[in-house]
Amino acid sequence: MTTGNEPPTTPGPPDGSDTTPTPEQLRMRDGRNRFTRNPATAANDARAAQLRAQGWTYQRIADHLGYKTKTGAIDAVKRAVREICADGAGDLLALLLERAETLYEAAMEVMEANHVVVSHGKVITLPGEDGVERPLTDHGPKLAALREARATIDSIASLTGLKKAKVEHSGGVKYEVVGVDPEQLK
Repeated sequence: MTTGNEPPTTPGPPDGSDTTPTPEQLRMRDGRNRFTRNPATAANDARAAQLRAQGWTYQRIADHLGYKTKTGAIDAVKRAVREICADGAGDLLALLLERAETLYEAAMEVMEANHVVVSHGKVITLPGEDGVERPLTDHGPKLAALREARATIDSIASLTGLKKAKVEHSGGVKYEVVGVDPEQLK
């Protein structure tokens, strides 16, 4: 006896060779009743991407994997490609962050070192209060190192998403004169 509330079942291939769960069987929900991804869904998306890479049409993929429409197959392929890109992007992000940290450390080493003014191959000296000649300090390399350190910190913030995007407002302004008939202005 059926009550009519049973979940829909879709028959498998006639030869029974494919045991891939249908998308309806893969859908899980979180505590807010939103759909969540699970390993089976990710595997199904990857299978859809493999079939598409083999030249299958989206409709054929949808029919084979049990999607109701070809749009479901298109979305599955997009999710698979996005996941692949995200995995590669994570490795790239780690590499870029490591390089940025190395640049920051090098800039700080330059910042902490003492630099003297050199002119025509000779160190410029000035007499101190006690009459002893002391080398003149060059602040240019320290300032350049500070600029580089600041730029590196800015790059790290951009890479990690800590930097907020700039908001641009564009559009026209329409003026309306209240109390005057537009026909009288002509």
